[in-house]
Parts: sequence; structure tokens; C-alpha cells
Amino acid sequence: MKKLIGMTALAMSALLTACGGGGGSAGSSALPYSISLRADKTQLPLNISNQIAGIGAYSPFTTTLYVDAREGNSPILGGTNIFGCNVAGGLESGALYYLDGKDEHMVDVDDGKGGKIKVPGAYRNIVLDSNSGGNSFHFHAGNKAGTARITCTVTNPADQLVSSASVDIVVGAATGKPASVTVTTRGPRYLGTSTNTFDLPKSVAISAKVLDDANQPVPNPSGANLKVRIRPFGASAGARLLAGSQSGDEVQVSTIGGEGLFTISSGPAAGVILLEMTADRSDNNVSNGVQDPVMQLMAISVNKAISTVALSITDTSLTVTNGMAYSFALTAQGGLPPYAWTSSALPSGLNLSSDGIISGVPTAPKGSYNVVVTVTDDTGASLSKNLTIKVEGELAIDGCSSDVSAPCALPGGTVGDGYSHTLSFSIGDPAVPVVWSITGNLPPGLVFAADGTISGTPTTAGTYTFIVTATRGTLVVRRQVSIVVG
Repeated sequence: MKKLIGMTALAMSALLTACGGGGGSAGSSALPYSISLRADKTQLPLNISNQIAGIGAYSPFTTTLYVDAREGNSPILGGTNIFGCNVAGGLESGALYYLDGKDEHMVDVDDGKGGKIKVPGAYRNIVLDSNSGGNSFHFHAGNKAGTARITCTVTNPADQLVSSASVDIVVGAATGKPASVTVTTRGPRYLGTSTNTFDLPKSVAISAKVLDDANQPVPNPSGANLKVRIRPFGASAGARLLAGSQSGDEVQVSTIGGEGLFTISSGPAAGVILLEMTADRSDNNVSNGVQDPVMQLMAISVNKAISTVALSITDTSLTVTNGMAYSFALTAQGGLPPYAWTSSALPSGLNLSSDGIISGVPTAPKGSYNVVVTVTDDTGASLSKNLTIKVEGELAIDGCSSDVSAPCALPGGTVGDGYSHTLSFSIGDPAVPVVWSITGNLPPGLVFAADGTISGTPTTAGTYTFIVTATRGTLVVRRQVSIVVG
């Protein structure tokens, strides 16, 4: 990972002053502040391949952190520059990232071909707004083992007292549990169609390594610990996998010393074959189902012949949905494969691999985004093209606005009358259950159930504001809601 430590005056000020302000004017409240900080994953593998930060199942080196603050028993007010977070120790083990897709949080790096590409910037210190009392950010592992201590602070404007919370992220500790899958071909990274008459290879052996958090090979499993399948995409028709006696569009492989071998053969269609490799972090076994998937994708170009025509890019537009895992392999024609891909900034939550796979879980505001993609063939010839990515779906709970700073009013209640309301959350994979939680106080007499139902008989009139959090897989959406009891 290229070390790009943001040391702006604003960030340094945030570290020293804990980003006071925004939670209310000085003297507005005498209630004490408290702060909490948690991470989705507190153990990450070594990032020896220097992969860039990303979100989702295809980004094993990144974890999301959530910071929340309360004024007494209620969430602090929203505002700008409220939280100051920093890597207080173990900086060589990783850095902090916003991963919000904003231009100010992207940096230009060399693409290795004399040009520049934009990638998420790495920071030692970051400053966050308060969205209904909380916010989220990311930590991305580096290539040095160690323990990184992440600390966030908030300042109470009433008394200028600073509250802090910390969480430790262990990078590179050997666990024996799958943390990443790396894939290489034992031959060319492209194939000819099964019907080609130009002596292009029709099959290639592939080596997949299943590694743990320290990038060490996982122990030899008792059963198959790597599932490989051909996604129904591009040139998949007629393509086949071969592993031992298994043959078809899906095989299961047992690794030895962390390495598993299989072969991919092309079908009659030209285009891209998209391979999906899955390990199971829960028990290093895929033959009994997959509980905690660790995935890797690989794109293999299939050609009718070695083209003598110039490079071209087939794709012009893509459509993604917020909260839904997405993957797509870009297609190039002409030139000499294999192809290498780069792009300008993608909508937040999405990443582009060097072999042209756009993947991740979108978290960007609804709308259309113009992205410049560049393909370079094996001779060094390159071509750029505008790609439109349309993002659909608002990250909303129960029809609330996608503006996280805007409170949402739930149906009101009446003292002494029965009340029941069930929250809904439609974004994300419907096969993954939603986990609901609240922060703050419900109206007296009401309780919150695990299925998102608020019910009971209100006993006290008033306006009650609290935070609802919906978690579905790696997607977490938080909203400030209120109930008026008359």
C-alpha cells in the first residue's frame, strides 16, 4: 500500500482539539458526553500485495469502524467536524480511509505507464461529521504485522471536556482461518475459443492459494475448502472446470499447503469468463456449506484469434443497486491480451481490479456517475472510454429520506392506547437477514423487538428521538427517528 499520510492542518487540529463544536453551542447543556467505537473486524490479514482499500466480501484487508456519541442518554446533535479519529499506535500496520467517493478524499498515483489514476487517500488522522450522533470510516491493513490502535474523540461544547474511545485492530496474526484467496494462471492469462483455428490455448491450469490473516497457508483441510464456479456471464456458455474427477461449471478443491489446482477450458463463445473462488472463514470447509465467505474473482479473456485491429472497449453503461453485492467484468477487443485496466474514481463501495472486474457493495447517493476506464494491452497500447454507472436505490429505513442528517417521524402514539409499528429495510441481499438495534430512549411503555417492531402502550406524552440501526451483512444504515406521543 502506498503510504499517503494526510497531515493537513485541519486533521492535526482535530487530533489536538478533538474536533470540538457542532454538537451545540457552549453552555447549551450540562449533560456529559460519552463516546463508543467498534469495528466490524478486529483482525485483518497482511496486505502483502498492496491492494487498495475497498468495501465488501472482495476486500478482505479493510474493516469498517463505527463511532457514536451521546449527550446523557440521547444522541448528540448532527454537525460538521465533530469527531477526530486517528491511528494512535501501529501506523505501519495500516491507515484510515473515508471511502466515501468524494474527490477531496482521493489522491493521484502513478499507474505505472506514465499516467495517473485516482485512488482512496490514506490518513493518520481524519475528521468526521455527526450524522444523528454517529458516523463510520475505514481502516485498511498494510504489509507490516502489528496491532493498530484507533482512537476517536469528541468535545462537549458545554464544558469543553473531551471524551475518547479506542479499538485495536490486529494485522497479520496467524489464525489458520481463511482470510484471502489469491489466484494465478500457469500459462497465458487468455484463451482461444474451443473452435479457434489459430492455435490459441483452449485451456489453462490455475493455482489458487488460500491464506490466513498472516498470509500463511491454511492447514490442510479434512474436506474441500475451496469452491470454484463459472459465473453465468460473457463467454461462460460451454466453458468447463476440471479438478480431479470433477468436471462442470462448479468444482470443489482441497488445498495442500494452502494451494489448490484446477483447470478452465473455454467454450465456443468469445468474451470474458468470470471465475468466482470462495473459501469459508468459519471452518475452512466448503463441502458442508459456506457460513462466512471469503471471495476472489478472476477474469479470463477468450478470443477467436489474435487480433490485428486496434483496441476497443465494449461496455458503455452499468446499473448497480445500493446495498447489493455487485460484480461485472469489463470487456475489451482487439490488441494483444491479456489486458490491464484502470479507471477514475468509482461510486463509493465499488472497486476496479487490474483484470477489469468492477465489484463491491455500492453505498453512493442515487444517481448517474461518469467514470473514465482505461485498458492497456500486452504491447503497451492503451485506450480510454467514458463509462456511465447508474446507482439505484436509496439507503433508507422505513421510507426515511436518504439524507442521514434529516430526522424521520414514525407514526405517533397516544398515552394509554396500544401502539405497534414494524420498521422495514429493503436494500441489500434479501437472503441475508436484517439485524435491528436502537440507541437512545423509546417512549416509556414501548419496547423494541429483534424484528424491528416497536410496540406497547405509551405512558408519557412527549417527543422521543432515538437512533435506529439496520445491519444486513456488510451494509449498515443508521437513521435518527422520532415518535410523538400525545
